[in-house]
Amino acid sequence: MTADIITTGVDPRFSGLPGRPGKIVAVHLSYASRADQRGRRPAAPSYFFKPSSSVAASGGTIERPGGTELLAFEGEIALVIGTAARRVPLADAWDHVAWVTAANDFGLYDLRANDKGSNVRSKGGDGFTPVGPELVDARTVDPAALRLRTWVNGELRQDDTSAGLIFPLAQFVADLSQHFTLEPGDVILTGTPAGSSVVVPGDVVEVEVDAPDAPGAPTSGRLLTTVTQGEHGFDDAVGSLPAVDDHQRAEAWGSRAAAGLEPEPEPFRLSAELREKLGRAPVAGLSAQLRKRGLDNVSIDGVRPMHPGAKVVGTARTLRFVPNREDLFKSHGGGYNAQKRAFDAVGEGEVIVIEARGETGSGTLGDILALRAHARGAAGIVTDGGVRDHDAVAAVGIPVYSNGAHPAVLGRRHVPWDTDVAVACGGATVQPGDVLVGDRDGVVVIPPALVEEVVDATLAQEDEDAWIAEQVTAGHPVDGLFPMNAEWRARYEAWRASR
Repeated sequence: MTADIITTGVDPRFSGLPGRPGKIVAVHLSYASRADQRGRRPAAPSYFFKPSSSVAASGGTIERPGGTELLAFEGEIALVIGTAARRVPLADAWDHVAWVTAANDFGLYDLRANDKGSNVRSKGGDGFTPVGPELVDARTVDPAALRLRTWVNGELRQDDTSAGLIFPLAQFVADLSQHFTLEPGDVILTGTPAGSSVVVPGDVVEVEVDAPDAPGAPTSGRLLTTVTQGEHGFDDAVGSLPAVDDHQRAEAWGSRAAAGLEPEPEPFRLSAELREKLGRAPVAGLSAQLRKRGLDNVSIDGVRPMHPGAKVVGTARTLRFVPNREDLFKSHGGGYNAQKRAFDAVGEGEVIVIEARGETGSGTLGDILALRAHARGAAGIVTDGGVRDHDAVAAVGIPVYSNGAHPAVLGRRHVPWDTDVAVACGGATVQPGDVLVGDRDGVVVIPPALVEEVVDATLAQEDEDAWIAEQVTAGHPVDGLFPMNAEWRARYEAWRASR
């Protein structure tokens, strides 16, 4: 491998690199430990750019801007490209890496929500990408045996290796080279493991990348950055202001507990026994019992089963579409949108419930998303909109309730907007975690607190109705029997006692 980088040797910010990088490409989520912490694991790498003006040398400082609270460190392995890479195969990709070193991908979570994944402002500030201090020759190390450690005020906070990556380091080079030329001096920040958290003014952060099993145990040395308090905030006349909520606090600190927040309540989960009972209980019977308890608006109207013989039992995972508006579809319809996130996140035994406002003039899912839900172990899909690729979706086998088939794509009528919120589906309100049961009669929504009471009452009523049916079949008139008067009630109780 020949590195054809021309070094500038002028600006001290780039002293940990061969020169000023033309591109800095960072990976969103790459370590299994971090993915497990976040509760989501990507199927393929995704990326964002950082400006070269964000690079800083070891021993420097980073300012936490005025009016902000959530500046977080992320120790990372940085790859420095040595020779141009364009459409290189995975087997040859590592040959285009000249050096590895340490990096710290600082992020300001106060600005994260408004950046919507681009991270332009939340991670692009001056000094937000310390790199160095020393370069390790990539030819002397095994890319699967690099160690990454981060300390805050001398306390070890991150300790992982490249073996813990979901994707091998060379894959980032091969993947990115499919889309554009990686040029000599470009830097790839390869993601951070679990342990990233918030730092405050006065904290000292150190990151080191080494290869302890390689000859000579080469190391980047410790990349040192001190956090300071900035005097300047942000002007709302030219852009959005920092904003934080408990979700961002938990993400920045690494957990709700680390952020000093109360733990979220445990989501309701159906036990195997309850799931089995609900599988035996007819929707009509469940609906009747809910009505006795004052709940009349719990039926998802207008939806029909794609597989009439299949029963649906599960807890709700929700997805909401809003009416199509061209500018909103442009900002929310592409990329890793809410629809894709919902189908990637659905868990085993959950039912994806889609609010489509009863709009039948467009599909709300197709065969690929049905396959994804099926692979994730979802119990079913309920949408008050249409289904594309109807026959292909039916062939997947996952139970689907919908308003019928329609060939149009999502953008004709809908914008995928958000997930895991209360939705209106078929005239019924469905909250995440509500219990859904569907059969040929339709779909009913059961509040979790009532599930056990309602299903037991339904099954008891089913036994009673079956006994009444036997009496009618034997020739008894329904008067006094359905509903039962005192005499017939006594006979029924005696029958039950004898069983």
